Amino acid sequence: MSRAKNLAKTRAQLRKGPQPKTPPGTATSLSVGTLKTIFCFLLGAATIALYSPVIGNSFVVLDDRDYVTANSHIHDGLSWNTIKWAFTSTEAANWHPLTWISHAVDYQLFALNPAGHHFDSVLIHALNAVLLFLLLTWVTKRVGPSLLVAALFAVHPLNVESVAWLAERKNVLSTLFFFLAVAAYVWYAQKPEWRRYLLMAALFAAGLMAKPMVITLPFALLLLDYWPLERMELDGNEIGAPATSTEVPRVAFSKLLLEKIPLLFLSAASAWITLIAQRSGQAVRTFEEIPFGIRIENAVVAYGLYLWKMLWPARLALYPLSPVALPAWQWILSALVLISITAFVISLRRKRYLPVGWFWFLGTLVPVLGLVQVGEASMADRYAYIPLIGIFIMLVWSLDDWAEAKKVPTFWQAIPALCVLAALGGVTLRQISYWESQYTLLLHTLAVTDPERSAYLHDALGTALLNPGPSMTRRDLQNFNTGQERLDEARRQFEQVLDLRSRLPQQNQEPYAMALALSNLGQLDGVQNRSEEARRHYEEALNYFRQLAQQNPDAHLPNVAETLMNLGNHERAQNQIEAARQHYEESSSIYRRLAQQDPDKYLPWLARTLYNLGRLDRLQNRLDEARQHWQEALNTYRRLAQQDPGAYAPYQAITLNDLGELDRFQNRTDDARQHYEDALNYFRQLAQQRPDEYLPSVAETLNTLGILDGKQNRSEASRAHYQEALSIFRKLAQRDPRKYAVDIARVEASLQK
Repeated sequence: MSRAKNLAKTRAQLRKGPQPKTPPGTATSLSVGTLKTIFCFLLGAATIALYSPVIGNSFVVLDDRDYVTANSHIHDGLSWNTIKWAFTSTEAANWHPLTWISHAVDYQLFALNPAGHHFDSVLIHALNAVLLFLLLTWVTKRVGPSLLVAALFAVHPLNVESVAWLAERKNVLSTLFFFLAVAAYVWYAQKPEWRRYLLMAALFAAGLMAKPMVITLPFALLLLDYWPLERMELDGNEIGAPATSTEVPRVAFSKLLLEKIPLLFLSAASAWITLIAQRSGQAVRTFEEIPFGIRIENAVVAYGLYLWKMLWPARLALYPLSPVALPAWQWILSALVLISITAFVISLRRKRYLPVGWFWFLGTLVPVLGLVQVGEASMADRYAYIPLIGIFIMLVWSLDDWAEAKKVPTFWQAIPALCVLAALGGVTLRQISYWESQYTLLLHTLAVTDPERSAYLHDALGTALLNPGPSMTRRDLQNFNTGQERLDEARRQFEQVLDLRSRLPQQNQEPYAMALALSNLGQLDGVQNRSEEARRHYEEALNYFRQLAQQNPDAHLPNVAETLMNLGNHERAQNQIEAARQHYEESSSIYRRLAQQDPDKYLPWLARTLYNLGRLDRLQNRLDEARQHWQEALNTYRRLAQQDPGAYAPYQAITLNDLGELDRFQNRTDDARQHYEDALNYFRQLAQQRPDEYLPSVAETLNTLGILDGKQNRSEASRAHYQEALSIFRKLAQRDPRKYAVDIARVEASLQK
């Protein structure tokens, strides 16, 4: 037989690949298909069981507020309006319509019960683990290593953030479409035709519409062409390379590149849209704020830290960006590690899974390394969700090859693997507990992060203590004997921000962090009736925000306007009317300009400022000005309600009610009736969804209408309104008799007249 024929025969044998290993005693009783089915069930069930404590966790305000709890579009459920909004919105500084739709579906099913939302994230993560196992088994025909890689992916503590944080639904959802796109690509590679390619491209597009981090898919597919698919026709193909498991035709490297071009266009379009969304949300940090050199250093160190935390998953938390350059030894050491591993895998490139796993890790992390810095994080556990699969493959395939060469029995391979998985599972359970609430998460994060980087974390913890409702569980609140003790701790956290920043060099103090902490201190002072301190803190915050707005008006003019409004609210409460008017008017002027550029974002703020001006006018008996401001606020809310009726119904109801009160004072009875009746309709709608909050308003408005009817000698209408109001107050009194006793007596007295 000729050398060429021997070579062809050897390659054909290699492509068939080794038969999957099965545990002793199962080969004769279980087929490979049955075994894979059992493993899929066990893997999925174990993943769900491990993550089941997440279901008892609360929402985390950090981003869950924007994504679920305070997002009025999501609260409309899966409606046509919600779908249209999802595909046109860049809210939360992202364009990810499928993620919005998934949250809308969850709200439709579970409303604001966090258990259902969490359970769906756990299910998607379990499905991802099963899909990864099936994919690896399909393309390598090696069941054991594929199962271990998928199990590591399922249980590793670095992935807790992606599953336990509801705002990261986008991460698990985009990965689901990522795996499905890879599966469609393997199917296409077996028989290239346009329909299969189109399916793969559609799944990739769906992944991008869940989270743009999967833009690296074309790069990942090129790696899969090298191994395990071995589609890549290169000069001097290594005979000893691991064989492909799927019968796929070889293709020239240039054609493989051309094949990825349509996918690269999708990646480029997604990157462009994402950059626009993030800039519109003021999330992108400028090079003046973070120089490019510091970004490179941080990226190199992040690579090293991801590897270290994969091997030793301790001190997992949120990682704030350093305000100063990192110590040289950190990025030099990380660079040496990266260079050494790269040289090692290239020298052993005949074991193709080594370069593929390594460059998978390096490449899929590129979008989140901070070269384009978004937000305040230097790195994040969730960013390793897809990249670490490459490292898992490198480790597991190397160990499996070694065990096969040493003829280690399957049993003795399984024991250490199970021990590692059990240890990782224990750490994962502990990590899940830190996500019980925002308060517990921030406490843990502050305990394990560098204090010099923790200013924003201290501010977030102070905010959680100041507004405990959405941020703290009942058990969290039990850590404080009194509410005053909790507020004092909030003050300590805000003051810690100022102390940390004041100890930095002038150029690194980050005036935004200072301004944020001062503004929060002003709010806290107001709660604690420390009026002079509140004014001082608000004014200092305003000075910082004005300085920032001179450098970057798009990012910081909204902060100036909000601080002016907060200062005006404080002054109105202190009866400093003229000072409050000056600040309200400046705030409304800024919001008018901002609303011309972005009406959806800033019209609600303008309406709120106009409403506050109306209240100020009413206090000064400037009735015509009050009517003008309230009417403009009402018109603005009505305009906003055309797109999102549910979100602006409360504001319309309150403004209508105040206009009715103004009409009644000016003896404009017919106008007053119209305004009260309109307000009543809104209050009734709101009470159907939140009766505890809005039934008192329904009853009070009915009582007022009864008074108007009495003045116009409409006795029957008056009695009907009083009786309905009395019925509601009595119903409310069943839960809280003391609170509504006076209201009941007042309406009963009106009925007896």
